[in-house]
Amino acid sequence: MRARAPLVGLALALVLAAGAAAQARRVAEQQMHDVAAQLRCVVCQNLSVADSPSEMASQMRAIVRERLEAGEAPEQVVQYFVERYGEWILLSPRRHGFNLLVWVMPAVAVVVGFTLVGLVLVRWTRRGAAAGPVPPTPVDAAMRERIRREIEP
Repeated sequence: MRARAPLVGLALALVLAAGAAAQARRVAEQQMHDVAAQLRCVVCQNLSVADSPSEMASQMRAIVRERLEAGEAPEQVVQYFVERYGEWILLSPRRHGFNLLVWVMPAVAVVVGFTLVGLVLVRWTRRGAAAGPVPPTPVDAAMRERIRREIEP
């Protein structure tokens, strides 16, 4: 019975080590997915490397995994692809320089749009208030008689 105790302890240690390795691998997979999700697939162009089913995206995911396992930071891996393909490879452009327009212009357009709508509404309401109530159109006797005949059974 005592001879089995070290074996059970060794087996337990191996199971724990395998679980820790699997956990480390899962973290690496999540990190790999996070980096690949930032990159545009060169074949599909509307999908990220993480989501694309193409062979090229699969190769790019392998490169991302290799570089992360080699100890590179996610930013370094992204920079590697930017150096190879240019800023175009990024799904969301960086927030500096000329690319800042991509991030700022939608907000500016919304503000300008709301301002224009507000000005038009104010103008319409002022015109309506300045004109006053619309007087009823007088109905002549012939029209009044015709309406009365159509309403009565």
